[in-house]
Amino acid sequence: MVSDKITLAHGAGGKMSQELMEQVILPAYGNPLLNEMHDGAAVNMSGHVAFTTDSYVVQPLFFAGGNIGKLAVCGTVNDLAMTGAIPRYISAGLILEEGFPIADLKRILATMRQMADEAGIYIVTGDTKVVDKGKADGIFINTAGIGDIIPGTQISPKHVKPGMKVILSGYIGDHAAAIMAGRHDLALPESVRTDCAPLNHMTQAMLAAAPDIAVLRDPTRGGVAAVLNEIAEASNCGILIDEEQIPIHPEVQGVCDILGFDPLYLANEGKCVAFVPADKADAVLAAMQADKYGKNARVIGEVTAEAAGQVGMRTAIGGIRVVDMPLGNIVPRIC
Repeated sequence: MVSDKITLAHGAGGKMSQELMEQVILPAYGNPLLNEMHDGAAVNMSGHVAFTTDSYVVQPLFFAGGNIGKLAVCGTVNDLAMTGAIPRYISAGLILEEGFPIADLKRILATMRQMADEAGIYIVTGDTKVVDKGKADGIFINTAGIGDIIPGTQISPKHVKPGMKVILSGYIGDHAAAIMAGRHDLALPESVRTDCAPLNHMTQAMLAAAPDIAVLRDPTRGGVAAVLNEIAEASNCGILIDEEQIPIHPEVQGVCDILGFDPLYLANEGKCVAFVPADKADAVLAAMQADKYGKNARVIGEVTAEAAGQVGMRTAIGGIRVVDMPLGNIVPRIC
């Protein structure tokens, strides 16, 4: 029977490794492909495939509205969705610290299964390693994913043109605020929770409404400001957004005021920025607002021929402020 804490023997490939797999991991992830227990998973895919990978080292491991496992699945699902793909399968590599509570591991794995089920994907392969106590922060997770590119989509900054509308799927900064609150013991309302969520069903609806969407991006590290600057530079266009159209919860703005942060630069884990032809903006906006994760979507700006490679924001008092690329690591280990 597996013990109540992770030991080095759980990563040694012997009886305790087998017990960890059979009593903890398989009950959480189990599906026909994983249950084959091969060294890898043989899967069926279409001819055009998207592939992504990411690693998760967030601290704290558990925070308002989620945990590291939720981030690991949603982050990889969303990276695939932003390429115009339908996510199909992911892998999960676990690096566990000696002494990590099995109960916490089970809780994390259960959340990963819950998010995988919501996204409609399978966790089909993975690996588990154990390191000495003090050599890790409980658990690190690596996930990789593959998905089928939706026929007719060509997501690329090179397709961004002046006149296109910039649409944001909802309130920004919630994830970073939840992490900072947990890390610094800030007393915040229960409404301040991570926005972490799988966005693939929403992006599929968006692409059904407008297959010629130029770019989809999830504004994670570096926030909305980083995404807009990356697209402005890659497309050699300008981007002008409207401050009054940026949705920010008052509680999140309050955290930013206390700690000296700008919400535009804070990480999100359940938001999407879309660059859409102007004549398709209403259709895409309607598709987003019909999804629970896009109900607060709105047009926040447009692409311009002026100020190529730069991002500006029309302020509430009527001026235009330059929104620069973030410098440094504003909130370390946010995901």
